[in-house]
Order: sequence, then structure tokens, then C-alpha cells
Amino acid sequence: MRHALTAALLATSMFSLPTAVHAQAMTAEEAAQLRAELAALKSQVQTLETRLDAATAQPAPAPAPVSTPAPPSVTAKPATEISWKGAPEVKTADGWSFKPRGRMQVDLAGVDTPAGVTGARGGLKTEFRRVYLGVDGKIPGGFAYRVEADIANNSVELTDVYLTYGTGPLSVTAGQIKPFWSLDEMTSDLFTSFMERAAFAQAFGFERRLGLSAQYKGKDILLQGGVFGDNVNDLLDDSNNALSIDGRVVWMPKLGDTQLHLAASGHYRDPNDPAATGRYRARPFAHTTDVRLVDTGLLGVSSERGLGLEGAVIAGPFHAAGEGFWQTVKRTGSADPTFFGGYAEVGMVLTPGDARGYKDGAFDRLKPSKPITAGGIGAIELNARYDHLDLNDGGIIGGQQRGALIGLVWAPIDYIRITANYGRLWIDDARIATATGDRSYSADTFGLRTQVDF
Repeated sequence: MRHALTAALLATSMFSLPTAVHAQAMTAEEAAQLRAELAALKSQVQTLETRLDAATAQPAPAPAPVSTPAPPSVTAKPATEISWKGAPEVKTADGWSFKPRGRMQVDLAGVDTPAGVTGARGGLKTEFRRVYLGVDGKIPGGFAYRVEADIANNSVELTDVYLTYGTGPLSVTAGQIKPFWSLDEMTSDLFTSFMERAAFAQAFGFERRLGLSAQYKGKDILLQGGVFGDNVNDLLDDSNNALSIDGRVVWMPKLGDTQLHLAASGHYRDPNDPAATGRYRARPFAHTTDVRLVDTGLLGVSSERGLGLEGAVIAGPFHAAGEGFWQTVKRTGSADPTFFGGYAEVGMVLTPGDARGYKDGAFDRLKPSKPITAGGIGAIELNARYDHLDLNDGGIIGGQQRGALIGLVWAPIDYIRITANYGRLWIDDARIATATGDRSYSADTFGLRTQVDF
């Protein structure tokens, strides 16, 4: 490039001379002038070559790159995320969440007893068993909350109302929850095997109570305990100063595809009232009647203590469960009776690929692998149970109730469930006698429930 530049400059200079120089012989003066011009041109060429060499040896620095913002990542979470779990659930990137929740259960049920026992009250009836509405969610910092009420039958009753704090396996809850009693009681009524729970759960007064509790959940172990007052509706009575301590320990290992459940629970309650009374009784597996065939009547109670044992296994479509609960009533100046209730149950999910759910020490949702929305028939489960309740002890004759129940559950999709069950009951020392005065007899109970939750 350097030589080309030199040649170009020389050619330009040559052509710039007067045309006369090329037309005739040069004089001595013209020759001297030409030499001077050539010398000046040579000097200019050398100067240009020096500059060109310097430019080639030290190239100018490239211009600084202009930063361009990177396009947003397609995997980055949006500030607000909305998902669907039976109802819309809203979550934010900083840890807030909010979800409406609810359930509706419509029952058709009845009891068939000998003449004179229930009359028309045990006949076929319908009712809204439960209509729950509420919300739950999370708050940044490890907090969670739930507020829920039952508005069935033209009344409002608070159910779960609590605030929980926990960032690891340990959590603390303040509010109204279920104290830690029984596998059947801790299983949501959305997922129970039958329309009604075991008779002892009702007879021994299992219900939500207001208190402060803590829970530790490890891989295979669950520890639960708390101090409770009474149900918030009962606490409206100024004379209600009851205090209870409840605890439960659950061992729940999973061996391959088999889920095991072994647990024990303890209960102690002091009514803190010298005039306190208690009553232990149960309906005949149908909530549509207020008749109780077994009933201790009112008893003076200074305190009560309970002990429960639980066992269950889920192996593929098969499950089995059993419980026993002993409730001892301390009375002033009288014998202390110990009442007993328990059940044994087996069940089978009949649709291929489906199994009963289990989560955190309780049975969980039956989820069809082929719901009707995907061309399947949903999930179908068949259950059988023997239930026993004995309210006779310590001079108290509250009666004995034994029941054999069979139930069918159909879940066409995750959030809809239809349950049908039939039970044969055998009653001894019944609270209500037949028209002929007999207090030992049998009865039949049946029911159908349509349920939706979100």
C-alpha cells in the first residue's frame, strides 16, 4: 500500500508540470527547478510513509461497546402468578398468596328402627350437611392463615380460624383448629370413608377448639401438641373456663409404594367448674335425625382423660385402618367410668391406577387418574367397616352400639365426590325403648351424599 501511494503521488506531480516541459528540451534552469520539485515531493512521500508505519504498528483502540439490556429470561417468574386448585390461587414473588376455599355437602339419609323408637324423625330426610366458605393463604416471613365458617342450615359457625408461623419442620399455630385426636377425626370430612365418622368421635365430643399448638413434621415422624379452651361458640358463655391438653405422635414411614401409619394420642380436660356436666352419646350414622340410640345422659364431670391408638396401611389400591379410644370420666363421689370406642376398616379402589391419598398423618383426597373430563370414569372406592361404641361402665348404662357398614365412593373428578353407604346396627341397653319396651334391637341406616369443594 505504501509503494502504491508513492507511485500515485509521483504520477500526480508529473502530470501537474507544465505541458511545455514534455514538448521541448529543458533548459538548465528548468532542470534545476524540476530537481527541486522532485526533492520536495520525495520529502512529502517520506513523511507520509512515516505516518503510515506508525498507524500500522499501533492501531487505534476499538470504540467502547455500547451495553444493551439483555432480554428478559423466559424462565423468570412473573411478579404475580395465578394458578387453579379448584379455585383461583394468587401468588406473588415476595411470598404472598390468597385462595378462596369452600365445600358443599348435600345429604339424603335416614334410619329404620323398630316401632316406637324414632317415629317420623328417623325417616328419609335431606339436609345441607356442611356449607363452608373461607379463604387461606400465606404471608411473607413464614406465616400462613385460614378463616372459614359453616353457613349451613341458616346459621353461622366458625370452623378453622388460625394463624400459623413456621419456616422449617417446626410450626406454631394460634386459633381454632382440631385438637390432635384420632386418624378418623384428623381426616377431613371431604375424604372420609363414610358419610359420618366413627361413633366414638361424636360420643367423646371431638370438635374444633380455640388454643395454642405446635407441630414438628419430619420425614417419617409427626409430633403435635397444644393447650386448648373450648369451641369459640361455647366460649361465649362466661362460665366456660375449660382447659385441655392434647398431643399426638405419628410414625408414618413409606416402604416402597406402601404407606404405613402408627400413632397414639393423649387427651386431658379440666372443666374448671365444680358444677360442670358432660354427656356422651352418638347418632346412628345419620345426621338427619337428632335421635341418639346410645346416651349416658348428663354426668357430673370433674375432669376427663383419653387415650387413642391408631394404625393404617395403604398398599396400592388397598387400604386398612383401625383405631381404639378410651375415655375415662373423673367424677366427684362416684365411680369413674371408662368408655370405649373403635373401628376396623378395609377398602379397595376399584379403578386401575388409583389409590387412596395420604398426607401429614391423615387420609387425603382420592384423585382419579382418568377423570370423566379425560374420557375415563373417575375413581371408584369400596369400603367396609365394623364400628363399636360402649358407654356402659362404672354404674353408667349408656348403651352399646355395634355397626357393620359398607360404602361406595365415586370421584368423577378431583373436586366432586358422591358417597353412598348402608349400615346395620345392633343396639343393647338403648336409651330409647321400642313400643314393646325392648332396649336391645337392630336398626338400619343409609345415606347418599353429593359433595363439591374448592
